[in-house]
Amino acid sequence: MTDFITVTFTVATFASGVRLATPYLLAALGETLGQRSGVLNLGVDGVMLLGAFFSYWAVLQTDSIAVGLLVGIGVGLLLGVVYAAVTVVFRAEQGISGIGIFLFGLGMSALLFEEWVGTPQPISSFDKLAIPLLSDIPKIGDMFFNHNLLVYVSMLLVPGLTLLVNRTTFGLNVRAVGETPEAADSLGVSVARTRAICILAGNGLAGLAGAALAIEIGIFQHNLTNQIGFIAIALVYFGAWRPTGVVAGSLLYGLVTSTVNQWKTAGLVTGAASSFTTMAPALLTIVALVVIARRTAAQPAALTLPFVRGH
Repeated sequence: MTDFITVTFTVATFASGVRLATPYLLAALGETLGQRSGVLNLGVDGVMLLGAFFSYWAVLQTDSIAVGLLVGIGVGLLLGVVYAAVTVVFRAEQGISGIGIFLFGLGMSALLFEEWVGTPQPISSFDKLAIPLLSDIPKIGDMFFNHNLLVYVSMLLVPGLTLLVNRTTFGLNVRAVGETPEAADSLGVSVARTRAICILAGNGLAGLAGAALAIEIGIFQHNLTNQIGFIAIALVYFGAWRPTGVVAGSLLYGLVTSTVNQWKTAGLVTGAASSFTTMAPALLTIVALVVIARRTAAQPAALTLPFVRGH
């Protein structure tokens, strides 16, 4: 128990929490943009799985992490084209379409892994990139400024997406399309194009999130994400469709997961208690959603509603 309260243990827990939050944050930011435009994508986890597998396979073949990340984004964009066609062009029901994408990603990633790889093989993982001066700050530097590049990129996306949505013409169009698509259309805004762009961006980030997960772990296995995509969707609601709220939820989730892992490593929880603490992140999400749902603004008014001109 003494080890648990040491500064070193605490710093390691926080640093791990920040790192673990990255896939959640990337996927949740992409989903935030999509939902602000009125599109719910329940297929995030399937996109992450395929992004994770293809990025893993690309790194396995080329030994290039950069190639793996680009492949992950490309897979996400490709699935985004499919999802945009199904939900925006053909106006299929978003919930069912998203579940279809998830099931496709779950099954196809497992099948391709068995056919193309078979036996799990490790790949190169991320190198740490210490930020000069900031990484030298005692304790704080190790917690926040000594991570891989993708951690920093995901954090920079938070203010970037905030500015995009709140301070640009495109962001105004996104919000208008998500709230009153009929009014946006009457002003000359293309609802279909705006939603399609948001879907593509969201799926691209989901593919990148899957790539980040696979490369961070350095291996691929069946159902690698373990439903991270669904947690990411929940984090959008937790954050009240704001990037700042989403990053807070992602960090909280990552920190709880890291704490549970550290407890197990230190032998503080064993047996049945270990199994129970494994559920802690999911339970925390459920409780947070119940509490937050009572206090936050309503979801985008046109969320999940297909747009038909003249209706």
